[in-house]
Amino acid sequence: MSLSVLMDSSSPTILLHPSIEPRDETGSVLFDPSKLQKQSSLPSEFIWPCGDLVHTQEELNEPLIDLGGFIKGDEEATAHAVDLVKTACSKHGFFQVTNHGVDSNLIQAAYQEIDAVFKLPLNKKLGFQRKPGGFSGYSAAHADRFSAKLPWKETFSFGYQGLNSDPSVVHYFSSALGEDFEHTGRIFQKYCEKMRELSLVIFELLAISLGIDRLHYRKFFEDGNSIMRCNYYPPCNNSGLTLGTGPHSDPTSLTILHQDQVGGLEVFINNKWYAVRPRQDAFVINIGDTFMVSPFCCISISTTNLKPVKSY
Repeated sequence: MSLSVLMDSSSPTILLHPSIEPRDETGSVLFDPSKLQKQSSLPSEFIWPCGDLVHTQEELNEPLIDLGGFIKGDEEATAHAVDLVKTACSKHGFFQVTNHGVDSNLIQAAYQEIDAVFKLPLNKKLGFQRKPGGFSGYSAAHADRFSAKLPWKETFSFGYQGLNSDPSVVHYFSSALGEDFEHTGRIFQKYCEKMRELSLVIFELLAISLGIDRLHYRKFFEDGNSIMRCNYYPPCNNSGLTLGTGPHSDPTSLTILHQDQVGGLEVFINNKWYAVRPRQDAFVINIGDTFMVSPFCCISISTTNLKPVKSY
């Protein structure tokens, strides 16, 4: 599973015969892993062309940046961190950060709470399904947007308003999922607040590496909004035929991603895919399309290849 900071009200009919994939009233596949796993073959909608199913063994070796010294104001540590950020962004836009100030207990709590959401019955999850044109809510295999080359995953997304003192995340969980999930909302409210703090630190580093005032981007983004997205990749009996997430570039300014130890994130550089090693104590950072106006930035395309076990 991964934690990343970017409906109609009718209930679909689920076909329960184990040899037939579940579909809704329009004939579209319903992503219900508990039923799809009983089939001997993968539905054609989830099968990707062989050219897309690249399996790499080579790691990216992106910079691992210790933020501790920078946060404390150490000049030598700051100069070293800035050099690493500039090098990473001039090559591919990816790096990882440690000593970031986010408590490991909070990260683990976020994983545990979102597990409970994804383990809900399908009919419950469809009750807070993402509405057409919206970004908040549950989505299964992007089946509401595409009809072929579907990713083998479930996502749950919601927004966070930076300087808004109102606990908007708590309110969203309580209203969309019910009062039983108020505690989950409080965990993710705190998690989003820590992601905001971390993002502002990263924007300071980016500004210094560009040779401009260190607070330039911090001031610009400190009242900005963000999207929290949780991805779940269920076990698959035919994992070699599909992907958890297809190739894409992030349209936002900055993405902060935490991977579990399963891994799967890959970056496309110079016509070759490289794996990004998961680190329990680190966050993966990548600049998005919106930040490409920076002179040293180049496009980076990432994909999460499917693993046959669950992965955040």
